[in-house]
Amino acid sequence: MTTANKVGRPPIEITDSDFAKMIGMVEVCCTQDEICSIFDIAESTLDLKLKDRGYDNFRDFYKKHSANGKQSLRRLQWAAAQEGNTSMLIWLGKQWLGQSDKQMVDTTHTITSFEVVADEDQG
Repeated sequence: MTTANKVGRPPIEITDSDFAKMIGMVEVCCTQDEICSIFDIAESTLDLKLKDRGYDNFRDFYKKHSANGKQSLRRLQWAAAQEGNTSMLIWLGKQWLGQSDKQMVDTTHTITSFEVVADEDQG
């Protein structure tokens, strides 16, 4: 087969720099669709490129690298709470300590007496 008979797009190269950029995207929770759009590749191509680097697929890649982003976010949230950010203190209290805004209302009442009132419309 000659070069003139080849059909399709030339192979996509993902460089070490591209791969590092992809890891950063995963750390900020970019989806597979978003990463494919940025690199202008199909999901199947991304999976193949990730297999070349030792990952089973995008899900495996995401699982291994998204933890860094979550850790960074948690660190920033904790710092904001320590600086007195009230919203962050409330949010972390709800998430980590099981606190809530629910208010308990006591609806039990004891009836001590009652009075029968006749309806005026009855004759």
